[in-house]
Amino acid sequence: QVHLVESGGGLVQAGGSLKLSCAVSGRTFSTLAMGWFRQAPGKERELVAAINASGRSTSYADSVKGRFTITRDNAKNTVYLQMNSLKPEDTAAYCCAARPYDMLSTRMSSYDYWGQGTQVTVSS
Repeated sequence: QVHLVESGGGLVQAGGSLKLSCAVSGRTFSTLAMGWFRQAPGKERELVAAINASGRSTSYADSVKGRFTITRDNAKNTVYLQMNSLKPEDTAAYCCAARPYDMLSTRMSSYDYWGQGTQVTVSS
């Protein structure tokens, strides 16, 4: 069973930065493509960013391009989401997800394993 634990959420002012981490256990991390998703109150869950198993390929939602960066450290079994220039509309519960394939995916349904999530709140 793959276990994912997020950390790094919190309250930040608009324009500020946060770095989320997702620690993975239960499976060889380098065989997993990873994604970060978010869900704001009253809205559907959406993809924020995805990264393939090697870390060489990434994809971002248009709303976060140029502000967020997804990376991974396969030696530490951890995927990160660096969030800069945060906006109030970035406020949401953020969770990481894993799929047992090399290729990244932007489809939520293609992810098999999910973390519990961490709250990010951006004040104006």
